[in-house]
Amino acid sequence: MPKRFLQKFIPHPEKLKQNKALAVLGSQIYEAELWHLTRRSVAKAFLNGLFWAALPMPFQMVAAALLAIPLRANIPLSIALVWVTNPLTMPIVFYANYRVGKWITGAGIDSDFHLSVEWIWMQMEHIWLPLYVGSIVSGLALGLASYCTVLILWRMHVIKRWKERKKR
Repeated sequence: MPKRFLQKFIPHPEKLKQNKALAVLGSQIYEAELWHLTRRSVAKAFLNGLFWAALPMPFQMVAAALLAIPLRANIPLSIALVWVTNPLTMPIVFYANYRVGKWITGAGIDSDFHLSVEWIWMQMEHIWLPLYVGSIVSGLALGLASYCTVLILWRMHVIKRWKERKKR
């Protein structure tokens, strides 16, 4: 089961308390729900992590970790899911977000798209609005879809285990 596999990588609460850097965030950071894999904390982590992954901004992992605390989402999973947008997938994801934003706002440029940092910086005044609108809409849609999917799949797995136990 993925839960047992993932638990190997989640730090033990005592190790967390020894980390002085985490003390800045207060005592809430040590609450067990933020580090254990429960149905709700995992579903919220998918919502949180995939939302931040869709936004073109620096320090996405920090934002995901900080929002995980009030959401009561699993912190390690929230941070890990931000890496859906990594250096290989960023251009594809952000271009798709731009197209969604262009469709919603009607703003943007119609000239030929060139995948280069120079072209993007030169066009930033024209593409920032559709990029961020599309990123927010796509992030919310992907996050909510993954939240519901995790809850449904987790429930189906539990029902399957109940049936197997009943047969035994």
